[in-house]
Amino acid sequence: MLKLIFALIAVAVAVPAGGLLAGVDRRLTARLQSRQGPPLLQPFYDVLKLFGKAPCVTNPWLIFSSYVCLMASAIALLMFFMQGDMLLLFFVMTVGAVFKVAGALSADSPYSNVGAQRELLQMLAYEPLVILTFVGMSAATGSFMISDIYALDVPLLPHLPFLFIALGYALTIKLAKSPFDIASCHHGHQEIVRGVLTDYSGPQLALLEISHWLDVILLLGLCSLFWHTSITGMVVLLVLTYALEIVVDNVCARMTWGWMLKHAFGITLGLAIFNILWLYVR
Repeated sequence: MLKLIFALIAVAVAVPAGGLLAGVDRRLTARLQSRQGPPLLQPFYDVLKLFGKAPCVTNPWLIFSSYVCLMASAIALLMFFMQGDMLLLFFVMTVGAVFKVAGALSADSPYSNVGAQRELLQMLAYEPLVILTFVGMSAATGSFMISDIYALDVPLLPHLPFLFIALGYALTIKLAKSPFDIASCHHGHQEIVRGVLTDYSGPQLALLEISHWLDVILLLGLCSLFWHTSITGMVVLLVLTYALEIVVDNVCARMTWGWMLKHAFGITLGLAIFNILWLYVR
C-alpha cells in the first residue's frame, strides 16, 4: 500500500516536473538560437489556455483517444514508480501511442492522416529499440522486473553501453526531436502543419501535451536505470542525456522517414543486438 501511495504521489509530481522540463527545453533551445525565449512556465500557460477553449473536434473518437492516451501515459509511469514488469509497461506505452494515431486517422484532414502514418513509422523505428533495451536489462538481471534492477549492486551502463545508445536514439524519436520530428513538428516550415496533432484542439490537445510531459519523465526514468546505484551519478547521466537531446535537436535538420528507418534498423538495432549477444558470450 505504501508503494502504491508513493507511486501515485510521484505521478502527480511528474506532471509539473514534465511541464517545467518542457519550459527549460524551450528556453535553452531559444538561447542556442540567439533568442530570448519564452518564460520558464510558458508550457503551463499554454495548457491552461487550451483547457479554457471551447471543444471543437471533427470526430468524437478524438476525444476518447486523447483521454486514453493520457491514461496510458499515467498508468505506465505509475508502473515504473511501483517497479513493476517492464514488458507490461511497454505494452501500456504502446496502447497510448496507438490511440493517439487512431484519433488522428479518424479525422478527415489529409494533414492529420499523413501525420498519423508517419507516427506509425516512428513507432516502427523506436519500439524495437525499447523492447531490446528491456531484453538486455533482463539478460543482465535475470528478470524483467524493475525492482530487480534496483537490487543490483553495480550500474548497468558499463554492461549495456550500446543499449543505452539505442535507448537514446529511441528517446529522440519519441520526443519528436530533430532529425526525427516528422510526424508532429510545430515549426512553421512543416509541410503537414502539426501532423498527427492537426485535428486535436482545445482540451484534447491539452491532454496530449500533459501526456507528453509524463512520457518524457518515464523515458528519462528508464534512462536512470542504467546508473541506479548512485543518486549523483543518476542525475549527472540524466542531465547529460537531455542536454545532448536539446543540442541534437538544434544542430540537425529534419530528415525523411526512410532515413530514420534505415538508421534505426541498420545501425542502432545492430548495436542493441550486439550488446545483448555480448552479455551472453562474455
